[in-house]
Amino acid sequence: MKRILTGLKPSGELTLGSLIGGISQTVKYQEDYESFIFVPDLHAITVEQDPKTLKERIRKNVALYIACGVNPEKNTIYIQSDNLYHANLSWVLECHTYMGEASRMTQYKDKSSKGENVSVGLFTYPILMAADILLYDADFVPTGIDQKQHVELARNIANRFNNKYGKTFVVPEPLIPEVGAKIMDLQNPTQKMSKSADNYKGTILLLDSEDVIRKKIASAVTDSEGRIYYDPENKPGISNLLTIYSCLSKMPLKDVEEKFKESNYGDFKKEVADIIVNTLTTIQEKYNNLINSSKLDEILDDGKEKTIKIAKEKYDAVIKKVGLNR
Repeated sequence: MKRILTGLKPSGELTLGSLIGGISQTVKYQEDYESFIFVPDLHAITVEQDPKTLKERIRKNVALYIACGVNPEKNTIYIQSDNLYHANLSWVLECHTYMGEASRMTQYKDKSSKGENVSVGLFTYPILMAADILLYDADFVPTGIDQKQHVELARNIANRFNNKYGKTFVVPEPLIPEVGAKIMDLQNPTQKMSKSADNYKGTILLLDSEDVIRKKIASAVTDSEGRIYYDPENKPGISNLLTIYSCLSKMPLKDVEEKFKESNYGDFKKEVADIIVNTLTTIQEKYNNLINSSKLDEILDDGKEKTIKIAKEKYDAVIKKVGLNR
């Protein structure tokens, strides 16, 4: 079975858009691949973080992914900073990466071109990302088009190292997810729902209460036509709510349109709120049972033990080839 490696961002809150557009795809992958899922917390500190908040979110986001359907029995789940071999291999790979390659990475280019103070970590983190991937001989790395260059860098480094020292690393392939549903902001339905949105009412968080969810859906921007059908260009608000209902109910969009074609906006919004509440209540119950339990620590400890063993073997082979150690 081919191996896939996925990183879970530890910064920011997870949203309904995260569930429909991203987490659901991760859940599908676990059926087809040997799946490694990790929290890249070392990457998070390339920009300033509140230590207490970061620590809480690392644990919270792992628990939420599991509550959303990521099966610990089908995935190796671990935290990046639990395994020192990530940073150790990153240094060796930095010494096999050219300045030109690193300086072309998008995030560094964007921030440095704006005159922002950029940390050395922000410059080198794509090489740490390559180490994350190459340590485990990952065949595939799920990535969006905008992040594909990071996998390409990992491929370049792996090929360069293999050509110089002999076959050492599996050269990974980017896995571009199928085009899934894009969930839009409830207050500005022409923009994607985001945890960093300015207007709190436009984003549904996975841990929002029932009352908050219902108020956000009730205040969702629609239009004055009064008819319910899918037309994202002319009716972005209604189309977004139809998409949410379709994704959570697993009902084809055309069938959802048919179901609500005679409904008024108020009744339609109530039904959309109902299905969101039912979905998230189940997730929240699983999350609450897990977040402060020893079970979560057992899952992460198992992942730590397994990945340290794999990473040590790879790292030892690398430093032997480059002439380090005794």
